[in-house]
Amino acid sequence: MALPGLCNLSRRATVIVALLGATTLACTVAVMTSDELDFVIGGALIDLGYRFQDPVPSRGHRTPSAVWAEVLSHNALAARVRDRFPRSTHHPVVALVVCMDARIDTNELVGDTRRYYYVLRLAGSVMSEREEEMLELAVDHGVEVVVLTTHSECAAEHVASDPALRARYPHLAAGVDEREARRQEFRARPNIAARLRNGTLRVEQVHIDTHTGRLVQRPTPAQAGDPATRTPAVE
Repeated sequence: MALPGLCNLSRRATVIVALLGATTLACTVAVMTSDELDFVIGGALIDLGYRFQDPVPSRGHRTPSAVWAEVLSHNALAARVRDRFPRSTHHPVVALVVCMDARIDTNELVGDTRRYYYVLRLAGSVMSEREEEMLELAVDHGVEVVVLTTHSECAAEHVASDPALRARYPHLAAGVDEREARRQEFRARPNIAARLRNGTLRVEQVHIDTHTGRLVQRPTPAQAGDPATRTPAVE
């Protein structure tokens, strides 16, 4: 006689079991091959986890109280997962400054950002003096690369380019207007400028294509010959 539990396995459960078997085999192969394959398989597993979680929140009209209850419920579930699968050790060497746009998922951009990356989510990727200081503190604690980003179809940039929206969201528009000045201000901070000159820090600018997730490098003042950040020639 077949076990009742096996008889009652749903199609979804069968698929999950098959996927777990396939991923276990893939992980075994990955560990025996290369770092690059480890990265790809790990990313696929992360993405697979997202796909399982994506349908969890119910759609349709919900009250704010119901949404908050879901947040607490999801946190409880996530905490249980973390109890069973502790996170890896953190040694951040990269700081990413990205917009708060929900389409930008840093894990999908560069892999598992929990281990090697600090991530700052800011409207329009616009830093204030507080974020500049926070980034400098991160540099003092081991960050070697700071990545400043923009992205396609940015709502903040749209606000800054539309007179009617500028009137409605004046502070957001002003922030976008001063974004590049803030970035130059960060590079010019004495500690940051010194590290840029001696080669112990890189500050890069990239544009994110929100459809493909590709990072496109953009010129920085250092690449344009800015004397404040240019690496001195070797005598």
